[in-house]
Amino acid sequence: MTLLSLHHARVRYGPLEALHGVTLAAPGPGLTVLLGRNGSGRTTALHALAGIVPLSGGAVVWDGVDVTGVPAYERARRGLCLVPERRAVFGSLTVRENLALASPDPTAVLDACPQLRPLLERRAGTLSGGEQRMLAVSRALAARARVVLVDEPVQGMSPPVAARTYALLAALDACVVVAEQRLPSALRDRSAIVYELRRGAVVFAGEAGELGLPGRSAGRA
Repeated sequence: MTLLSLHHARVRYGPLEALHGVTLAAPGPGLTVLLGRNGSGRTTALHALAGIVPLSGGAVVWDGVDVTGVPAYERARRGLCLVPERRAVFGSLTVRENLALASPDPTAVLDACPQLRPLLERRAGTLSGGEQRMLAVSRALAARARVVLVDEPVQGMSPPVAARTYALLAALDACVVVAEQRLPSALRDRSAIVYELRRGAVVFAGEAGELGLPGRSAGRA
């Protein structure tokens, strides 16, 4: 069942158009991956779903309802959680305090991400890049959101921790949309839905296992 979607979405930054009528649909529950190099429009598409950037054309539909004009804070109140690529944690707060913003009891998240336990009293700003990403994703896990949008969730993580992080995201009872430059190896054998963007347009839509196969469909959305 499609939970969140873009319909012929266009986004402009001044005179430049970043999305050229993008259409995509993310199931809920389920994992959707937006692929593309820097400048492809993948982050803009994620921000359009979250309400961070306005559309100059098209629509955002959530649960069958047009929410194009609904501001980002209201989408968050309705159960949408965005983890941006940068500034995803509160650096002046401790790890424990960051987690408390999402849930009063972080036990389940700490069980899933035990690497955070020895860091609980550290200020988030002192963590490594990979540790900060782990904390940011853990907050999203703790929030029990209906929609989770994550930009490059495993940046800076070791391969085993990255694989574990993707397994946790895939297991969520939520609509999960992640943006990545390349399809992570941890997802190649999963039934994730993949949209590849190039210069603001969708050039591939299908399951992760189809990506890179000879004769794959391009521009199918």
